[in-house]
Amino acid sequence: MLASPAQEKELMLDLWQPSIADDLRKFVLYIYPWGQSGTPLEHFTGPRKWQCEDLDEISQHIADNKNRVELGLLPTMFRKATASGRGPGKSALVAWISHWFRSTRLGSTNIVTANTEPQLKTRTFAEINKWMTLAINGHWFESTVLSVKPAKWFDEALKRDLKIDTGYYYTQGQLWSEENPDAFAGVHNPNGVLVQMDEASGIPNSIFTVTEGFFTEPTPNRYWFVYSNPRRNSGAFYEIFHVEGTRQRWRHRNIDIRTVEGIDPAMANGLIAQYGIDHDAVRVEVLGQFPKQGSRQFIPNESAYNAQHRGIITDAGSPLILGVDVARFGDDYSVARFRQGPDARGIPPVRWKGMDTVASADKVAYLIDTFNPDGVCIDAGQGTGVIDILRRKGYRVHEVWFGSKSDQPEWGNKRTEMYALAREWLSGGCLDASADLFTDLTAVEYDYFGKAKDQVILESKEALKDRIGRSPDDGDALALTFAKHFARRDLHASRYRSKGRFADGMDDSPFTV
Repeated sequence: MLASPAQEKELMLDLWQPSIADDLRKFVLYIYPWGQSGTPLEHFTGPRKWQCEDLDEISQHIADNKNRVELGLLPTMFRKATASGRGPGKSALVAWISHWFRSTRLGSTNIVTANTEPQLKTRTFAEINKWMTLAINGHWFESTVLSVKPAKWFDEALKRDLKIDTGYYYTQGQLWSEENPDAFAGVHNPNGVLVQMDEASGIPNSIFTVTEGFFTEPTPNRYWFVYSNPRRNSGAFYEIFHVEGTRQRWRHRNIDIRTVEGIDPAMANGLIAQYGIDHDAVRVEVLGQFPKQGSRQFIPNESAYNAQHRGIITDAGSPLILGVDVARFGDDYSVARFRQGPDARGIPPVRWKGMDTVASADKVAYLIDTFNPDGVCIDAGQGTGVIDILRRKGYRVHEVWFGSKSDQPEWGNKRTEMYALAREWLSGGCLDASADLFTDLTAVEYDYFGKAKDQVILESKEALKDRIGRSPDDGDALALTFAKHFARRDLHASRYRSKGRFADGMDDSPFTV
């Protein structure tokens, strides 16, 4: 209900003074009827401890940015990722931050999204509207199912008295499409941009990539918050916590719901009693930790991590195998990876992009001549031209069709078979520390295949690319080193190998790696 002009002016002056506008805990305590009889908050004195800590962290960021500007430096952006167990009050915090931004950063834009449309409409935005209704200045705004905009009188006052452009002044519930991520783009506002992603574990990498473009203007009011139960071991939300280069750009929080006041401990205690403290269900629902292995994850994180951190192991008698995943132009890379027995680290991988077929063939020929591998396996999907050129030059290379039939009946195709062999090898193998390789190996998921559902098949390369935002070129290049058996160097007559080229008479030995 609109107050008198004098009361309204007093409220505005209170909310817009820096002691409240730039101190989020004070703002939240001031704006909502904590402890007031007859309100939904009559039995609550304020936010929970972890919520207060997050509000204080934002306030400190605001103070730090003021100092930076005074020193002639550009203000920094605030990014925060929160992984939690079930029910600590994430949605309430989303609503408070949204309302603070609207109320004190006049003319700003707030985008809110979630993993699904029902989540966004019935959970996240419902919470935003609930807390707006409770706020002392809730009448400044009008809401619909997926938007909050200034009320007509407030909009006119901002334009007339403060000369603020209100064309982009709103909180908007934004739906997204994995098939058309660019439809999510287009947000720029010098008055400030706040993006909040709820259940972000289910939001694809492509939407995260587009969102990066919202924050190109170096304004003080740039905030990006992502919240989720950490259910998946792949995707942008997972990478924020684990992938070097991405992790350093974000603040992080994991919330164990046993530490949150006001939550009935029965659920947490029941799960722990049923499964044990280290079970993935407990890690996700209680501890706010990512699972050790996703329900459809083909290669466990632990296996890839250990291989990347294991001391190098050499076996000079093993065949040196070169796997090449070929891309043609576009954003994908061509990747060449070497493996000799347990060692896939000693010879660094080679990556290139933007080359035509002839140039790529020349690149592979150079690698063959330089390192003299015992076997060369090339993905025939995009690499048929490269294979043909190399063969005309006299190189013996093996074409590998990922979709062809597996040599083993339990695997749905050749690609699944190669990844299965790589998974087995990881228990004693050594990998380089590539973040892309780690993601390519651990993000791929599987399903059951065949009439009897008795075969395992990996998701397609295209499906994985959609989910992680790029082609899994490094993982496929490593997998190609398992496409074919080659004789051990110490058991196979050296006359079958020559520098760079391979004699047609080279056979497969039963003593292979």
